[in-house]
This record gives sequence, structure tokens and C-alpha cells, in this order.
Amino acid sequence: MPGTKTVKNEELFADVEQIIGEGGRIRLRVKGYSMRPFLRNGTDCVNLSPIGLHRPERGMVVLFRYRGRHILHRICRIDAEEAVIEGDGNYRQKERIRPGDITAYVDSIERNGRHIDYGSVRWHLLTAWSLAVKSARTLYHDLRGTGRRSGTPAA
Repeated sequence: MPGTKTVKNEELFADVEQIIGEGGRIRLRVKGYSMRPFLRNGTDCVNLSPIGLHRPERGMVVLFRYRGRHILHRICRIDAEEAVIEGDGNYRQKERIRPGDITAYVDSIERNGRHIDYGSVRWHLLTAWSLAVKSARTLYHDLRGTGRRSGTPAA
């Protein structure tokens, strides 16, 4: 694919942090399934902007550092001391971080050549759909008894 380069995560996110830290904006292709169905692995791209331009708020999809890794998930709850963040595709796992660990927020998604801007009607509809699927999946696993409790190791 023209204009695409594959690099190690450590190199990539060092550059991402530098660009974001200088007030720049960056576009990344989504890798992974933890934000499914909101974000699609390998096909969607996200545009990241410095979090300093916005106050982190519930529902915002953010890039943050967690245990030495960079993760892109949605804020579930936030106050001055702590942000609770989880992927739309993760029905149990939550990350608890300091709000200062948030590097950037997703200001738009590129899907099939179209932009979905943060805060737009389409963004809100896509978010509602993704969270409804998450709720149904969580309920299904709870009723079947197949869900893991947070912090409980898998068998």
C-alpha cells in the first residue's frame, strides 16, 4: 500500500507522543479488536489530537499509557483523580489511570473514505450501537456464567 510503513510500536508511539506533544495531529490505522464494533481492525483510521485541546470526558475515545503500553479505549468514568477506561469490545477488563496519562483523543474516524467527526450525529449513533452490542454481549456472558470477573485470571 503506497504511503504505508510498518514500524515497531515503541518507535511509532515515541513519534506519536512527540507530534502530539508539539500540538500536532496524527492519523493511525486501527490495530486490534478491543474497540469493536466501534473501530474496525485494519480498515479504520483514527485521527488523534492533543487532549489539551479538550477536557477529557465520559464517552471520549482516548490514547493513553497503561503499564508501559499505549492503548486506545473509551472513557467510562473520570474525575480529577482517576479515569476508568475500557474497550467497547472488552466486556470485563477496565483500565484505571490518572487523567494525566491520557495523551490524545480521537477527533475523527476514517471509514470507507468517509470521515466521522467526534460529537457528530453519526459518531453518537455509532457509539450507541457499539455500547448496545457491548451490553448484550456482557448480559449473554453473565447469564451463561462464562464471563470472568475483573481481576480474575482465566482458567
